[in-house]
Amino acid sequence: MDDLMRSLRTPLLLVAAVVIVGFLVATGWAPYDRATWIMEVVPVIIALPILMLTCRRFPLTSLLYCGIFVHAMVLMVGGAYTYARVPLGFELQELLHLGRNPYDKIGHFLQGFVPALAAREILVRGQHVRGRSMLTFLVVCIVLAISATYELIEWGAALVLGQGADEFLGTQGDPWDTQSDMFFALLGAISALLCCSRMHDRQLQQMVSRGGEEI
Repeated sequence: MDDLMRSLRTPLLLVAAVVIVGFLVATGWAPYDRATWIMEVVPVIIALPILMLTCRRFPLTSLLYCGIFVHAMVLMVGGAYTYARVPLGFELQELLHLGRNPYDKIGHFLQGFVPALAAREILVRGQHVRGRSMLTFLVVCIVLAISATYELIEWGAALVLGQGADEFLGTQGDPWDTQSDMFFALLGAISALLCCSRMHDRQLQQMVSRGGEEI
């Protein structure tokens, strides 16, 4: 079974890359706002070639690859519709009786969840930190730093583009949008650490025992 999973890993990663490229084309064909789409999918455009170039020299765990894939899909959908207009968000708004479309909070939750796994993986594999408490502390700090940096980028976009940045910011009139975005990133990081640490450790151990090849 292990040999089968290892043999399927590379084809599955290739399929995932093809799906992402196809989704980029589909969502970018006629987005609601072209500038917003570009700003939202830039992380995907940057990350995909890097992951493809490093998949043999520095392969990631399957858990992290899955997280990156899901996050990329969320970003591309948000870019196509703009976060305030994603249909799924309207359904959640009605279901939860919210005053605004909450789809952007899914994105910010994953902005904490996925970087938490990435930071944890880099710190563990590089043996940069000892002790689980310090590992947890540093992962949370890194996630909050990434979230704060993204909010600064949004602020810069607002200053440069003025009203043209409204779709990218997606505040929907919420004066506490920045703070709630960072809070959801924090929730994402904590959720990743609580729910996925054991699975992550197991995959990391398998990778080490097989000289960089994880099942």
